[in-house]
Amino acid sequence: MSERDPDLARAALAGLRAYEQAPRRGRPESKPEIARIGGAVLRDHGGSGPPALLVPSLINPPRILDLDEQVSLAAAIARIGRHTLLLDWGKADERRELSVAGHIEELLLPLLRSIGDPAAVIGYCLGGTMAIAAASAVPIERLVTIAAPWNFSAYPMPSKRALEDMWAHAEPTAKQLGALPMEVLQAAFWSLDPERTVRKFAEFGRLNPASDDARRFVELEEWANEGEPLPYPAAKELIDELFGKDLPRSGEWIGSDRVAIPALHLTAEHDRIAPAATAPSGDKVAIPSGHVGMIVGSARAQLHKALASFLSD
Repeated sequence: MSERDPDLARAALAGLRAYEQAPRRGRPESKPEIARIGGAVLRDHGGSGPPALLVPSLINPPRILDLDEQVSLAAAIARIGRHTLLLDWGKADERRELSVAGHIEELLLPLLRSIGDPAAVIGYCLGGTMAIAAASAVPIERLVTIAAPWNFSAYPMPSKRALEDMWAHAEPTAKQLGALPMEVLQAAFWSLDPERTVRKFAEFGRLNPASDDARRFVELEEWANEGEPLPYPAAKELIDELFGKDLPRSGEWIGSDRVAIPALHLTAEHDRIAPAATAPSGDKVAIPSGHVGMIVGSARAQLHKALASFLSD
């Protein structure tokens, strides 16, 4: 698109320069640790009442769920009247031998048991896929998934082919390293919607550098480009077994999306990473946003409202 629109290309380059020059603020201190299994940690995000556990994806850092006070999903759940816990998967070196299923069985399930009372489990992206699996193995009070894929065969064929091509080139190196680098995964995400990448930097260049929107853009970009590599067994299972063979939908993976507890699945109408068609079966609420925007954008108000209604029922 930028090749056909010189003005857009110039605006995007200006935005990229503004991004490179933008100030970075220090990270807030980590919330208190209340449980640890290996390198995985449960952190206390406050609130009172029955417990709620937020399960992030394996692919990006968990801080997207607590980016700042204005948009924090963890803080919103605490305000609903839940004692809110956020799972941090920890360093990849400490879970290098774990597949996706291994992360569930060896880390998520023991941490859930450590909470004591059955918790509401709220999983984002691949964390939601994993939360569904966990709901079949330990008692939980209720289940929420946010932009979580379960029916992997519903991904558009071009997206699946792009992922397969990426893996064909990256697997030998990932196997040798024992992990799939974040940079490779990020390039795969960019390829889903390259026009959006150009436009978002063009739009950033027009923002007031001192505004909350500009600061949040910088923090989101840093979040998207950082994070631990994906352990090789987890990457292989995700691409070969979940995407390649659609094991969750076929019933050959862990658990089922037809859980015998209250469950709600929140989808994003403009999601290219976990399209709404890939969502689990059951009650759904569609949010008019994208994969990340539903968490930190203006549409988060609708997400928080749906969560408040479901978690307070």
